[in-house]
Amino acid sequence: MTSLIQQPLRRQLLMAGVGLVLTSIAARRLLAAGEMRISMAGTANGSHVWFRPRGLWVQVGQAMRWINDDVGNVHTVSAYHPSNGKPLRIPESAKGWDSGYLMPGESFVWVFDKPGVYDYFCLPHEHAGMVGRLVVGDAPVADPPYPETDGKMPELALSSFPTLREILNSISVQ
Repeated sequence: MTSLIQQPLRRQLLMAGVGLVLTSIAARRLLAAGEMRISMAGTANGSHVWFRPRGLWVQVGQAMRWINDDVGNVHTVSAYHPSNGKPLRIPESAKGWDSGYLMPGESFVWVFDKPGVYDYFCLPHEHAGMVGRLVVGDAPVADPPYPETDGKMPELALSSFPTLREILNSISVQ
């Protein structure tokens, strides 16, 4: 008789636990819905490094989280901005940012509140072509977006940016 009473109680406890887990997952998804993710990674021997996606279209007000998924390298995510010692390759009215060095597993979040094209780089890996581009809000007219600063860029970095057409046609460029 005791086991008949205990069985429904176990089921109720199990169902309550499942309900809590599902509620927790749903809450995390809702919180993360306003945030997009870009991975920073590389090959095991460090011979190739990247942002994935390297090109992305997002809405004004979108939060972006860069996560260092690389087990063997530190990375940064830094705006092409004079405050970072670089030519301006973000909208003039936008603030520049620099994550500082991110160890494996660490992340950095930035909210994009001005429309335009935002180019960014990894400080230790810019010369290896570790750059990315975000198009925020409405599509800009000019492609390439910053021809006046192209001559001040490392060649591999410049050639690694996806075009605006690629980003706008596919929303995300790997």
